[in-house]
Amino acid sequence: MAEKLVYGKISSKESMELEEKYGAHNYHPLPVVIAKGEGAFVWDPEGKKYYDFLSAYSAVNQGHCHPKIINALIEQAKELTLTSRAFFNNKLGDFEKYITEYFGYEKVLAMNSGAEAVETAMKLSRKWGYKVKGIPENEAILIFAHGNFHGRTIAIISASDDPDSYGGYGPYVPGIEVIDYNSPEALQKVLEEKGDKVAAFIVEPIQGEAGVFVPDEGYLKKCYDLCKAHNVLFVSDEVQTGIARTGRLIASMYDNVRPDILILGKALSGGVLPVSAVLADDYIMLTIKPGEHGSTFGGFPLACAVAKAALQVVKEENLVERAFELGNYFREQLATIKSPRLTKIRGRGLLNAIIVEPKGNVEAWDVCVMLKEKGLLCKPTHRHIIRFAPPLVITKDELDDCIRIIKSVFAELDTQ
Repeated sequence: MAEKLVYGKISSKESMELEEKYGAHNYHPLPVVIAKGEGAFVWDPEGKKYYDFLSAYSAVNQGHCHPKIINALIEQAKELTLTSRAFFNNKLGDFEKYITEYFGYEKVLAMNSGAEAVETAMKLSRKWGYKVKGIPENEAILIFAHGNFHGRTIAIISASDDPDSYGGYGPYVPGIEVIDYNSPEALQKVLEEKGDKVAAFIVEPIQGEAGVFVPDEGYLKKCYDLCKAHNVLFVSDEVQTGIARTGRLIASMYDNVRPDILILGKALSGGVLPVSAVLADDYIMLTIKPGEHGSTFGGFPLACAVAKAALQVVKEENLVERAFELGNYFREQLATIKSPRLTKIRGRGLLNAIIVEPKGNVEAWDVCVMLKEKGLLCKPTHRHIIRFAPPLVITKDELDDCIRIIKSVFAELDTQ
């Protein structure tokens, strides 16, 4: 007899079968189907409730279906959704003023996905390099760090050292150098050798896909100072780490760094629409002239209304402070787990990861499946790392319940 459906009209089994048959096989999801979300929780079609400990890779920092953000979506959708940038609209300028004042920059260029925002920052850096720094045409260099994940476009994967990201997609974009992460010395070396042709250093303040790799304290500041000394732009990709996730508005603030170019996405809309943004001051942003870059949907009215509401929620609900305090508490509690399977804990705010020691046939994936069965959803990155990143609206009591689940799984593993 078929299971009774609580949400939607398609069962978990049928949903997975349909994706397998009709969808591209470019993801390997955990075997769970999500049909409803609210706050820190999600439900499958059959009504089973789970804690969401991935937050759509930090896109739903404000929690699933936050009422203020959803209301902004509904009200704006009744009036106007899209105009393209062929015309002015009555939402874009208001949003641009709000976000630039919010983060402290003179200009913003709104896009859609995080990858588009990174591409925009790459183009903007090169344009600045040619028009302002005076790099000879077609000779600009962009520096990235090993272990990075900035997106999936051809240009971005040209900077990747992950075979799953770049394998089979060549030839790659030239003018890219990749150096060691967490090594100011590596940056100094390449700048001393090629600094006159380097336009920008593009870096994640914490490498999320690498397994929440937190660099040494002061790393970003040392890199920023080196960039200043060589007239190079310091570009911070905060698509995942920005907007309160790490216990700061942006993670670069831990080193008191104000990036020359700031890249935002994901939680910029609270997970409601694809919205991203690139922020910079006039001397950088105004190097791009009309017709030289754009997007039909970039800065569309619906996105502007939603993104403004999403940023307001971060302030109104003190999500920066919540992420900092709960993150410290979460790591303290994880540290009490005395299991040989849990070898390392790292993170900032509510962006955290654990390293799981594989034993027998049990790897990080298997631990995630065990957590799922107990009502907590997360996903491994690589074969031995599990990322823990709940919505920032999670309460301390809910977090305690999640800690209990995690402890129970490791206790079970230790008996195997």
